[in-house]
Amino acid sequence: MSEKSLSIEALPGIDSASEISHVLSYDRQKASLTVDQKIPDEQASQKHVTHPGEAPDGGLRAWLVVFARCRIGYVLYIFQAYYEEHLLLHTSPSTIAWIGSTQYALACLPSLATGRMFDLGYFKIPFFAASSVLVACTFLTAECTQFWQFFLTQGVGVGMCCGIMFSPVVVIVSHWFSKRRGLALSLTTVGTALGSIVFPVVAQNLIPLIGFKWTVRVFGFILMATLGAANILLKRRLPPVNVRGGLFNLKAFHNKAYTTYCISGIIILLGLYTELTYLSVSAVAIGVSEDFSFYILAIANAASALRVTFGLMSDKIGAINTMAVLTAITGIATIVWPFAKNESQLIAIAAIYGFSLGAYVSLYSAPLVAMGQMEDAGRRVGMFMSLVAFGGVAGPPISGAISTATGGFITTGYYSGGCIIFGVALLLVARYLHLGRLWGKF
Repeated sequence: MSEKSLSIEALPGIDSASEISHVLSYDRQKASLTVDQKIPDEQASQKHVTHPGEAPDGGLRAWLVVFARCRIGYVLYIFQAYYEEHLLLHTSPSTIAWIGSTQYALACLPSLATGRMFDLGYFKIPFFAASSVLVACTFLTAECTQFWQFFLTQGVGVGMCCGIMFSPVVVIVSHWFSKRRGLALSLTTVGTALGSIVFPVVAQNLIPLIGFKWTVRVFGFILMATLGAANILLKRRLPPVNVRGGLFNLKAFHNKAYTTYCISGIIILLGLYTELTYLSVSAVAIGVSEDFSFYILAIANAASALRVTFGLMSDKIGAINTMAVLTAITGIATIVWPFAKNESQLIAIAAIYGFSLGAYVSLYSAPLVAMGQMEDAGRRVGMFMSLVAFGGVAGPPISGAISTATGGFITTGYYSGGCIIFGVALLLVARYLHLGRLWGKF
C-alpha cells in the first residue's frame, strides 16, 4: 500500500483537530521536501544563468580578449586586379568580383547559426575548426588556376570560416566591456585594418620575388600564428543561456528600431565595399602603374586603422551618431572617387574613404547589443549579420556590371554612394525609433 493511501486511511481514526493539523502539516512538509529535492536536479540539467557582476571595462583578462580579437583579420580581395591582369584574363571584372563579394557575404551569413550557438555555450570547438579550415583554404588558393577554384576556396571557404569566427568574438568583447564598449570594439577591428595594410604591400613585394603561389602560402603561415594565439586567448565572461526561440527569432523584429537598423545595414552593404574592391582597377585605368595601385589600396586601409578614434567618439556621443556622420562621408567619397584624374587625387579620396569606412565596420555591433538583453546578444547580432550578407554579396557584382555596361566607374559611384547615404538616413530613423526623440546619445 502506498504512503498516500496510508495517510488517507489514518485520517478517520484521528479525533483531535490538532492531530489532523499535525498530519496535514507533515504531508505538506513531505511534498515540499520532494519538490525541493527535484529542483536541484532540474537546475543541474539547465545552464547557469546568473551574471557574475558588471563588465569590468578593463583589466588584463579583458584586454587580452581585445588583443586576441585584433589578431583575427584577413583579406584576399587585394588580388582583384592581379586576377584580371594575369590569372583570369578572359573573365569579366563583374564575374571576378563574385569571389570577393561571396567572401564578404559569407563572413556574415553563418552568423545566424554561430550567434545562436554562442548563446548556448558552443564557441571553442567551432572557432578552432573554422581556424583550421581557413588556413587550409589559404594554402589551397595558391594552387588554383581557374575561376571556379578561386571561387570555392577563397570566396566560399575563406568567407564561411570568417563568418563562423567573427560574430561570436564581437559578443565576447561586449561581455568584458560596457561603458568603454565603443573603444574596445574599435580596437578589435584594428587587426583587420592592419591585415588590409600589410597584405597588399607584402603581396606587391613578394609576387615578383617568389611568385603568386608562395606569396599566398606566406599568408597562410601568418594566419597559423595569429589564429593560434586567438584560440588560446579568447574567452567568454558570462555563462551561456538557453533563451527561448530558435536560430531566427522573429519576435526581435517587433522592435521597429532593430528592423530599421537591419534594413539600413543591407542597403549600406550594397555600396560600402565597391570602392575598396575596384580601387586598384580604377587606378590602373587612369594611368597609375599596376605596382603602385597596390599601395593606394594599402593607403586606404591604413587610413581606416585610425578607427580607434571612432570608438572614443561613440563612448561620448553614441555609436549610431558616430556612424551616421562618418558613413555619410564614406558615401560622398564613393561618389567622388570615379572623378579622380590623377594619382594624387585618387590617393586623397582613398584616404578619406578608408578613414571614414572604419566607423561603420568597427561600431555596427554596438547598437545591436544595446537593443536587447545580453543573454540574446549573439543571436541578435547573428541575425543582423546574416541579413546584411545579402547586401554584401550583391553589391560588388552589381557595381561591376554597371561599370562594364557604362565603360567606367562614374555611374557605379553614383549607385554605390547613393546606397550608402540612403542607408545612413535609415540609421537616423532607427535612432529615433529607439530613443523616441530626434536627438540623443545612441
